[in-house]
Order: sequence, then C-alpha cells, then structure tokens
Amino acid sequence: MKKCNIELNRLKCNCTYEPCSRKGICCECLRYHLESEELPACFFTPEIEKTYDRSIKKFIDLYNNK
Repeated sequence: MKKCNIELNRLKCNCTYEPCSRKGICCECLRYHLESEELPACFFTPEIEKTYDRSIKKFIDLYNNK
C-alpha cells in the first residue's frame, strides 16, 4: 500500500473549514463525510464548497443540470 502524502494532499485540498483535523488525510475525510451522507469539498467547485452544502443530493443536482 502506498504511504499517504499528507503535506501534498493539504496543498491540493480546497476545504475552507479551517479547524478541520482531517485536512490532508483523504481517507479519514471521505469516511467522515460519507457517514453524514455528504461528500468532501474536493468533489465540488470552490463556489459550491463555500456554501458547506456537501450533500450527495447537491452533487447529483449539480451534475444532472450540466
């Protein structure tokens, strides 16, 4: 298994929630959001991510309307 590159992941992470303890640890971030029926910030555009509506429904609606 490849080792996680947390620092590189943090550089590419578009999450605007600053006190997030999972930033750069993608597997923990994904697990956390899926438990809440959400997707992580990286699934959304910066404009949508800033609304904090990371629901799976929002994701589907965004891509069904293209």
